[in-house]
Formats: sequence, C-alpha cells, structure tokens
Amino acid sequence: MFNMNNKNILITGATSGIGKASAIQLSKMNANIFFIARNQKKAKILCDEIKSISGTNPKYFIADLSSLKQIKKAAEDFKLLDIPLHVLLNNAGLINNIRKETIDGYEEIFAINHLAYFYLTNLLIKNLKSASSARIVNVSSGAHAFVKRFNFKDVHSKRRYKPFQVYGYSKLANILFTKKLSKILEEDNITVNCLHPGVVGTEFGHNNGLFQRLIFNLFKPLMRSSEKGAATSVYLCSSAEVSNITGKYFYDCKVAKTTKWAQSIEDADKLWDLSKELTNVTWDIN
Repeated sequence: MFNMNNKNILITGATSGIGKASAIQLSKMNANIFFIARNQKKAKILCDEIKSISGTNPKYFIADLSSLKQIKKAAEDFKLLDIPLHVLLNNAGLINNIRKETIDGYEEIFAINHLAYFYLTNLLIKNLKSASSARIVNVSSGAHAFVKRFNFKDVHSKRRYKPFQVYGYSKLANILFTKKLSKILEEDNITVNCLHPGVVGTEFGHNNGLFQRLIFNLFKPLMRSSEKGAATSVYLCSSAEVSNITGKYFYDCKVAKTTKWAQSIEDADKLWDLSKELTNVTWDIN
C-alpha cells in the first residue's frame, strides 16, 4: 500500500454512494480528506461519520458542480489553504430522465459528468504539481460502450435526448479526457487514470422517473455495494502498484479494455479544445 499518511485528497460527489465509501476508506489510511458537496447538511453528516470512524478531521467546500462559477469558488477556497494536493478524485456524476440545462446554458449531464472534471482539474493543477507526486482519478463507467463516437454535432443534446445515451457520451468524455491529460502531464510526476466502478446499488439516478426506479429496483439485488464499487477508486488513489501507470482505464483494480472510440486521439484532441472553449480556460500548467 502506498503511504497515504497525511496525504491531501479532494473528492467530488462524496456525500453518498461510492464517493462516500471512498472518502471513508481513504480516511482510514490517515489521509486528509477534503470534499466538495452541494448539500451542507449531508456534508456535516459525512464529516461527523469520518471523524467517528477514523478520528481524522475532514473539511468541505459547498458548491453546485453544474455551475462553473461555484466550481471556481470551491477551487479558490481550497487554494487559500496553501497546501499541495496529492490526489484529486473526480467522482461526482448524475443521470437525468429529462433534459436539463445548467445556469451556464449547458446540458446538465455533460456539464457535471465531464466539464466539472475538466474545469476543477485545471483550477487545481498547480496544487497537484506542488505535491512531490500526485494522482488524478476520474470515475468513468462501462456505460461509455452505450455509444459510438462522441457526438460533437449535438454536445448539449438539443436535437435528441435519450438519458442513457447522453450519460454514455459523458462517460466516454471522461476516458478521452484522461487519455489527453495523461499525455500533457507525462513529464510531470502526476498520473491520470479512470475507472468503471461496476453497477452499484446506490441512489444514483433514483429520482429520475418511474421507469428508471423500476429498473433500479429490479436489478438492485445483482448490484454491488458502494464499498465494493469504491474499491477501484481507492486502489487508484492509494496503491503503490499504479505509481507509474497513467492514461489507463481500470475495472476491478485491473487495466481493462475500452471501446475503440475511447481510444481516438482525434476525438480526445477535439473534446479538449471544446472543453477549453466552454470553460474559458487556457490550461497554462507551467
């Protein structure tokens, strides 16, 4: 096990599901847990739970990850601590039964599942570079196989909205982002990997309509627990076995195959440029 003692870890989507399980497991390794949450009540509950389990003192920042302005504020609050960031676990995600737009005018699944990862990572890149070694872990999904090539013609799903397809595109984006960023950071001591957590029996997507609730309840007995779903996230955050591995997609703590569309350098480059435009960043990482 890589020594996580006193390492600073920032997690998104940590108040429930695999994000919460990841935060608790990593706190048991004596890591310093920081997390971004939308709901202050849930954030306080998680802090109390972590304190009682591991004796550590987590800190949180309140932000709605669908808003670029709020993401920037959370990042600025973290930077005020003036500490290195050893691990960034981009975990937050959602699926909507109906199309929704963010305050910035972007389709919400794409905004939270991809643009939030992209933007937050950019804002915290200097904190990551200031650590002796750092890791960026992006929670993707096997759902990227629901789709073929990334849909650049209708990024915000204005022409047609199919929830599982839109979700699949966002998870494909996570892999393309991981591939591109790992190349950019290959000369730095920062690894970038992504993962499929498996089909987890959490409340993810549970408030999105009768059909999805029925599907969820039907298959829940076959789903893995949040703790098992978090295993690969925790592994990529903490294991010495992956210290020199970057740009890979993992499942069950092993490198796994993706679709051929997830390997497209052309699409990774195109998505990178689009993401820079939508978040208005330059990615000056020097």
